[in-house]
Amino acid sequence: MNRSTVRRRLLDSVIYLVLTVLAVIMVTPFAWMVATSFKTPADQYTRSLIPDPITLQNYQQLGQKIPFARQMWNSFRIAVLVTIGQVLTCAMGAFAFAVVRFKGRNLLFILLLITFMIPSHVTLIPNFYIFKLLHLIGTSVPLWLPAFWGGAFGTFLLRQYFLTIPCDLAESARMDGASLFRIFWSIYLPLARPALAALAVFTFMGSWNDLLHPLIYLPTDLQRTTIQVGLSLFQSQYSGKWTIMMAGTVASVMPMILIFFVAQKQFIEGIALTGVKR
Repeated sequence: MNRSTVRRRLLDSVIYLVLTVLAVIMVTPFAWMVATSFKTPADQYTRSLIPDPITLQNYQQLGQKIPFARQMWNSFRIAVLVTIGQVLTCAMGAFAFAVVRFKGRNLLFILLLITFMIPSHVTLIPNFYIFKLLHLIGTSVPLWLPAFWGGAFGTFLLRQYFLTIPCDLAESARMDGASLFRIFWSIYLPLARPALAALAVFTFMGSWNDLLHPLIYLPTDLQRTTIQVGLSLFQSQYSGKWTIMMAGTVASVMPMILIFFVAQKQFIEGIALTGVKR
């Protein structure tokens, strides 16, 4: 074994050690949250990560104090609509910028990227005023309808992936008489499944964790609000009940964990390939 091999293995060992320490630091708060959700109120401030005894009363009491199942459904329904809207509209916009050649295409794409610089909070008041004129305040429509207007991030993400697809496929389809929509629907969308999965996970996660917009547009009725708002109101009313709060938090993050593990392969592949440009 030469010196360079030993040095390389030593460097790899140090890197793995650092990554392991960072992973433990990141996982510890989540492990404490899960452990606290199974503790009794008397043991909620103990440092032990293994509850003794293990109880499910926190999850039972959570459903009794707030309409947890209804709020989970509200969040899920809104997140699904937002995801569908973003994936469809951003995919169409990305297809236009990546495949369709028209005058001013690059300028429009640059203008789209400039919108990255506009904080989302700047548009809160104008959007609220528009939805107020449309008499949609107090409904869930303002939470998912803007998703069907497209978005700069999703369009950019999918455009970068579409650029990795050989243009010969589109040219061959055009020679066979296929329309642009047929090329988009039958060729580019099936080939872009990893990027679509990545965008879907990002969008679903952003909508699921959103607290600000439901507070603005939805009423304070616990039956009609989302799980994030419900947990926030529960925290203000039942301060100090950390075992029940942790139970609600664990239940609220489980859908995101399941979705990530289901789409993990395509999600990682989509993130890795969207930075490649032909």
